[in-house]
Amino acid sequence: MYTGYAQYQRTVRRRVDKRALRRLWAWIAATCLLCCIAHAAAYRWGNLYRNNRTVAEEKLYPMPVLGVADVLLAVNTMKPKAALVPVRDASNPLIVVDAGHGGADGGCMSGNVLEKDINLKIAMHIKELLGEHGYEVLMTREGDETISLEDRVRLANENGATIYISIHQNSCDEEVESVHGIETYYSAGSEADSKRLAKLMQQQLTDSTDARDRSILANENLYVIRETTMPACLIETGFLSNKKECALLVSEEYQKQLAASIVSGIELYFHPKTMYLTFDDGPSAENTSSVLDALKEQNIKATFFLVGENVEKHPEIARRIVAEGHTIGIHCYNHDYEALYESVDAYVADFEKAKAAVYEATGVEVKLFRFPGGSINSYNKKGYGDIAKTMTEKGYIYFDWNASLEDAVHTSTPERLLANAKDSTLGRKKIVMLAHDVVYNTTLCINDLVEQFPEYQMLPLTEDVLPIQF
Repeated sequence: MYTGYAQYQRTVRRRVDKRALRRLWAWIAATCLLCCIAHAAAYRWGNLYRNNRTVAEEKLYPMPVLGVADVLLAVNTMKPKAALVPVRDASNPLIVVDAGHGGADGGCMSGNVLEKDINLKIAMHIKELLGEHGYEVLMTREGDETISLEDRVRLANENGATIYISIHQNSCDEEVESVHGIETYYSAGSEADSKRLAKLMQQQLTDSTDARDRSILANENLYVIRETTMPACLIETGFLSNKKECALLVSEEYQKQLAASIVSGIELYFHPKTMYLTFDDGPSAENTSSVLDALKEQNIKATFFLVGENVEKHPEIARRIVAEGHTIGIHCYNHDYEALYESVDAYVADFEKAKAAVYEATGVEVKLFRFPGGSINSYNKKGYGDIAKTMTEKGYIYFDWNASLEDAVHTSTPERLLANAKDSTLGRKKIVMLAHDVVYNTTLCINDLVEQFPEYQMLPLTEDVLPIQF
């Protein structure tokens, strides 16, 4: 009996010892974890003061919530983290100009002509021109030196550059005269606005030279445009393997011409022209919906001049136009031109009927309108002045247009509509583009329409916009 009791006591003591030991270890682990957290926090704030950063500046990049894994990783590695550098915006841009290759890396060559030398000469001309325009420029190299790809990217990222332009020359394995021209690369995987930057570079370079347009190309293998955190592109300004193009590329005059084109593209990137996309005659169930889908994909806001009877047929489309941030204007209630332009009173009555239909469907009080056929047409030659005066006195604003897809014709193609739009802009700084959202071919080319005008920002019309009028 005594032996059994003693054995029982020893078992109890072992259990008590194990519980105590577990509690001890738990207390030690908790203490260590708290110390680690305190150490990591002190280390981060120590960096803050060592770098002379103010608390106000740090609020832009708040200290992240540290998980256990983060703390243990910080304690184990004890490596200082890279400082967070804000990327400059368009109001205070920093442009990195990268002259490709250099030093031991000569790039491609043709005879005694080395790519690295052409790259640097063009880059230095770009730097000079950008300085004249008041831009701050950072060169990856200004001499014949070897700079690693990693160092080029690090220079841009750590200085918070706004855009990154890399200059290169191309080459073909054989000296084939048919292979020549300019091409620009960007990273499709980048969240930055690299594609638009590449389009502007390619557009300005090919518009100002006789070089073949070899288009823009997405490429994920080019380190400097893949790893930079800002919009970036790499420009191949010509083929050294082509004798005729090589002769141009070694010419200082042509180098300056290329540099001026690149600077023009940079200027348009930061200071774009303005285009107002406008659509008449809708809404229609299928076609207007397709236009809205394309605009949403491109993150573009436009203006829709609606027909009252179509709004009554498709009120849900009118509501979608409003819900997605587009501007609504009045076109007319229906397209009976003879009745519409019979008199001022007839026009006003038609307008008010269309306005009421829009308000009932959307709750929007419309102030903008567009005359069917434009403010001056064959139906209103005698009375358009009186109509315009009356509508203006009532507080309404009318918009005509100064460019058009010319999509109201019965026979056309998306390609023809795009060409019409391009040809009719004439490089103007302010464009009101006429299109029709009830035309099927128009719905097919909206994405390409936006893509072919990288030099324009696209905005909806408002009451504050100075109207284009015939």
